[in-house]
Amino acid sequence: MTLEEKLAQLYGLWAGASDDGAEVAPHQHDMDRPPSLDELLPSGLGQLTRPFGTVPVDPALGALSLMRTQERIVAANRFGIPAMAHDECLAGFAAWGATTYPVPLSWGAAFDPDLVREMAAAIGRDMRSVGLHQGLAPVLDVVRDARWGRVEETIGEDPYLVGTVGTAYVQGLESAGIVATLKHFAGYSASRGGRNLAPVGMGARERADVILPPFEMAVRESGVRSVMHAYTDTDGLPSAADEDLLTGLLRDTWGFDGTVVADYFGIAFLKTLHRVTPDWGGAATAALTAGVDIELPTVKTFGQPSRDAVAAGQLPESVIDRALRRVLTQKAELGLLDPGWTPVPTALVAAPAEAGASTRAGGRAGGRADGQGLRGTVDLNSPAHRDISRRLAERSVILLRNDGTLPLDRPARIALVGPQADNPTAVLGCYSFPVHVGTQHPGTPAGIELPTLREALTAEFPGAEIVTVPGAGIDSTGTDGFAQAVRVARDADVVVAALGDRAGLFGRGTSGEGCDAESLDLPGVQGQLLEALLDTGTPVVVTLLAGRPYALGRAVGTTREAGAAGTTGAAGAAALSGAAGAIVQSFFPGQEGAPAVAGVLSGRINPSGRLPVSVPRLPGAQPSTYLAAPLAQVSEVSSIDPTPAFAFGHGLTYTSFAWSGPEPGELLEAGTDGSVQLSFTVHNTGDRTGTEVVQLYLHDPVASVVQPVQRLIGYLRVPLGPDERAEVGVRVPADLASFTGRDGHRRVEPGDLELRLGASSADVRLTARVRLTGPVRRVDHTRELHAAFTLTPGCPG
Repeated sequence: MTLEEKLAQLYGLWAGASDDGAEVAPHQHDMDRPPSLDELLPSGLGQLTRPFGTVPVDPALGALSLMRTQERIVAANRFGIPAMAHDECLAGFAAWGATTYPVPLSWGAAFDPDLVREMAAAIGRDMRSVGLHQGLAPVLDVVRDARWGRVEETIGEDPYLVGTVGTAYVQGLESAGIVATLKHFAGYSASRGGRNLAPVGMGARERADVILPPFEMAVRESGVRSVMHAYTDTDGLPSAADEDLLTGLLRDTWGFDGTVVADYFGIAFLKTLHRVTPDWGGAATAALTAGVDIELPTVKTFGQPSRDAVAAGQLPESVIDRALRRVLTQKAELGLLDPGWTPVPTALVAAPAEAGASTRAGGRAGGRADGQGLRGTVDLNSPAHRDISRRLAERSVILLRNDGTLPLDRPARIALVGPQADNPTAVLGCYSFPVHVGTQHPGTPAGIELPTLREALTAEFPGAEIVTVPGAGIDSTGTDGFAQAVRVARDADVVVAALGDRAGLFGRGTSGEGCDAESLDLPGVQGQLLEALLDTGTPVVVTLLAGRPYALGRAVGTTREAGAAGTTGAAGAAALSGAAGAIVQSFFPGQEGAPAVAGVLSGRINPSGRLPVSVPRLPGAQPSTYLAAPLAQVSEVSSIDPTPAFAFGHGLTYTSFAWSGPEPGELLEAGTDGSVQLSFTVHNTGDRTGTEVVQLYLHDPVASVVQPVQRLIGYLRVPLGPDERAEVGVRVPADLASFTGRDGHRRVEPGDLELRLGASSADVRLTARVRLTGPVRRVDHTRELHAAFTLTPGCPG
C-alpha cells in the first residue's frame, strides 16, 4: 500500500455534518471544509461517521444509502476495502425511530447487569441490521463531581458498579457483532470544578484505584474491541498523547489488542486546546506515537499533515504501519475483507414488503426501502425492545423518601405541578436521538411515542381529576406561574411536583455534554417552586426526571440522620415536619419512563432502584462522593458538612426486609492470598413481593496509604415474595482488599478488615470481621475482581 492508502484507513469521514455550527459534537464548526467522499475515494476510507445519527433519516432509507456508499468505497479503492461505519448508542441506537432506553445513570440505579446486557444486545442487533459495525459506548467514567454535565452518561460514582454494569453492556453489544468502544480513557470525569474538558489534577493512586478499574475489568472480561481516548489532560499530559496510558498500560500490561479511536477532534485539540504541538503534523505524530489508531470524526491531521510529517522525518512510517495492522485486523475479524463480503444489510433482505417506501423522516418507524430488487422493513422500535426499555425503567426508579404518602390511595384530585409535567422529552438524555439530533431539525416528529407524566398519571389513576400546571420553566427565572400552582395545590388531595432537567448540548440544556452546573441547586426557580408547594400543607410527592442529583432543601427533611436513612412512618413524618411526603428519583428513564414513574406512585410497581450517586444535602458541598477518605467526611475543623441527604446505594420499597447472620463478634481469618466465606439470610417481612439489593462494602481501618472509609466490592438483587426468605452466600477473595501502595504497585496487606453488608452505604445491616494473615502480597491485572454470590431462595426461617 502507498502511504496515502495506509493513512486513508486511519481516518473517518463525517458526511453531512455542517462546518458552521456545533449541533452534535464539540468544535464541529472547526472542521473547516471537510473533504468530500469523491476526493477521498481513490485512496480508500477507514471509517464512516454517524450515517444515522447526524440528520433525521428513515432507517430503511438510511440503510440503503449506507449500502450505496459502501459500494462506491469498495469499487473506488484498488484493494476493495470497505469502511467501518460507527454511530452513537449510549441510550439506544441514536437513529430516528429507534427505541430510547434509560440513560447509563439509570443502568447504575437498577443494579442489574443482566438486564443491561440484554438491552445492549438488542441495540447491537438493530445497529448490525442496518449495516453498522461500531458503537461509541459505553461511558466508563466514574463520577467525581456531580456538577459535571455528563453525569447522566455515567453509570455512577463507584468504580465497581461502573465496571460491572459497563462490562455487561459491552458483552451485550459485542454479542451482536458490534464493536463496543470504551470511553473516555481516562480521567475525563475528574475535571476540575466539574467543567467539561477542564484540566484533571488527580494523583496517580486516585487514577489507579478509582478511574482505571472499570476499564481494566471491561478489557479483561468483555471482549471489547475499541477504546476512545479522553479529551482531558491529567497533570499536564493529554490522554491523546499519553503513550504510557494508551500503549504501556492498555496494551502492554492489560493485553488489549483492538483499536484506539480519537474522541471527536481530540487529536486536533493537541494543537488548538492543549497547545502541546505547534502544527497539525505534530498533533498526528504525538497521537499515533502514543497509540491512537483512528482519527474521528473526519480527517484533519492524519491526511496531508501526516504525509508531510513522514517526509520531514518526524513521523516514522512504521508507526503508521502499526496502527494500520490493528485497523485491518479488526476489519478482517468483522468479515469486511472476505472475498464474499457484501454491503447489503440484513434489514434490507428481510421478509418481502409491499411497495410504498417512506421517503423521509416523519414516516412511521418501520420504514421501507427499495433498491436493486431489495425490499424489507426496518423496525428499530419493536415491542420486544420497548419491553426491555420498560423493564429497565421500572427497575431504575428510586424511592428516596416516603412517610406513608406512597403508594397513592385513589386520590380524587391530583395537582401535577412543574415543568416536567407535560413535557414529552423529559425522560430523554442528551444522547437520545430526539434530543441530540432532532432538536436541530424543528418540525421533525420524534419517531417514537413519548408519553408524558400527565398522560401516564391519567392512565394510572383513571378515576382522579388531574390538574396540570407548569408553575415555571426548567431554567426560567420568572415566578409568575407560582400563584396558579399554589392555588391548584391547595385544592388537591396530593401534589405531584414534576421537576428536573432538560437534556441538551453545550449550554442548550441543564444536563448533558457541555451543560455543567455552577451548583447543585435545582435549575432555574424550581427550588423556589418546590418550597411554595411545600408551604401549602398539601402532601407533596417530588418526582425528579433529571440527569444528575440535586439538593432539595427542606423537602428531604430537617435532620441529617432522618434524611440519610430515608425515614418512613408516622414518627419520621413528625420528625420531618415540612418535608415532602415522598421523593421519587428517576434519571432520564427513556421512552417508557413516565409510565414507570406513574406505576411507582400508584403502587403497581414496587420500586427497587438504588442510588448510583449520592444526593447532596447542600448544593455547594462539591466535589463530594461516598467514595471518600475520613478527611472528606464531616469534621470539627470545617464549617462545611458534606454528608449527603441520601447516600450511595439508598432506595426504599413498599415492603420490608430483615437480615440475619453472620454471628456477631466472629472473626474470620484468611491469608493475603486466600478468601473468606459468608452466609446470611434475607427475609421479606412485608405483605407484597419486593427486591432487596444486597450491597457488600469493604472497610479497611488501617492501611499504609489513606483509603476510602468504605467501598463497594459486590452486590446482588434478591427478589422475594411475601414472607419468603433466601440464604445468600458470598465468597470474598483477599484480592478485593488490594489497593495501590506507595511504590505505585497494587498490594494486599495483612491486618483487620470489616466486610459490611448493607441496604446502602449508610445502612449497614450486618458486619463481618476479617483478619488477613501472612506477608504483604503484590498483585497485578490478573487478580480476582469479584466476590462470588450464591442465592438459595425459599430457605426455612
